[in-house]
Amino acid sequence: MPSPRVPTPAAAPAPAPHPWALAVACLLVLVQAAAALGLGVAWAADLVRGRVELPGATAFLALSAVAVAAILVAGARGLWRGRRWARAPIITWQLLLVVMAIGWFSADPSAWALVLLVAVVFVVVALLLPAVVAATSGRAAADDDAR
Repeated sequence: MPSPRVPTPAAAPAPAPHPWALAVACLLVLVQAAAALGLGVAWAADLVRGRVELPGATAFLALSAVAVAAILVAGARGLWRGRRWARAPIITWQLLLVVMAIGWFSADPSAWALVLLVAVVFVVVALLLPAVVAATSGRAAADDDAR
């Protein structure tokens, strides 16, 4: 007769804490998303109030800014959850920001352009650190298989 005692499965190992660089990078990306969303809302408000000369272009800019914000939020969430795919759109956006910041800085040197460059460099370097790469590639396959 089998034993009435049912073996309990081994407890799942506790997830490793996120590297501090990943946490700061995600926070900076969320700040960038908030800025993009703010621009989108401002452009939409100007469009609704009739304060624009090119309504089609302004509508496109507003929708694009909201879409970028959504992609950045999804990317930050993906990074935090250990998804490998999230690094590509985040780093691509950072490269676009470098181009814009260098253009702003060369046209009219300002503290904002310098702050943006520092933030972008931090995000890119943080996402390429071995601990962050490990944190954003190890759990992705296991989490996807569980769904």
